[in-house]
Amino acid sequence: MVKILGICGSPRRKSAYTALLAALEAAKDSGEQVETELVELRGRKINPCIHCNKCLRDGADVCTVYQDDMTSLYDKFYEADGIIIASPVYEMNLTAQTVTFMDRFRSAWLKGIKEPEFFMRKVGAGITVGGTRNGGQEMAMSAIQNFYLTQGMTLCTGGDGMYSGPMLWNPGDGSTDMDDPQGMAHVRRLGKKLAVMARIMKEAEFSL
Repeated sequence: MVKILGICGSPRRKSAYTALLAALEAAKDSGEQVETELVELRGRKINPCIHCNKCLRDGADVCTVYQDDMTSLYDKFYEADGIIIASPVYEMNLTAQTVTFMDRFRSAWLKGIKEPEFFMRKVGAGITVGGTRNGGQEMAMSAIQNFYLTQGMTLCTGGDGMYSGPMLWNPGDGSTDMDDPQGMAHVRRLGKKLAVMARIMKEAEFSL
């Protein structure tokens, strides 16, 4: 069984949520044995990382300064074989919720040191949605992928016209229904590909 975790960084259940849900549904329809979970960051109390390195001094793979809504998300992330982070574009970048979530993985550094194969086996993908056709989706996607690269994870990209991954366009402020058929086709293709890649990486034999 492959576990795929979707993280929605939108403060509203709108365009990025819709795209992420479609990707997870496609993963379940991929022919692989897949278990999916969608976690929304909206409404959660997640304190920003202050880079005090207390987690590292304590030898912990979770933050040891704050006991907040991030605490339970570490295990979900660590237990997943594939992760999709979806975010709308704010000022040509990720939402504050998405950035705060990713910044709290300072403690993951020790996990990668203790278990070199741990993150290597995980596959990560991104979905971004902009309010204009060229509204910063690629820059936001780059930030998501850089987060995965920092952990040492394997990237699942799109190809075939969506080289980094699905970057959708939902005109206006995102309050309307998703109106990007090509983009939605891309997220479904990504979901299926991620399920296959996650299974392959989980079963792969590594010798480091």
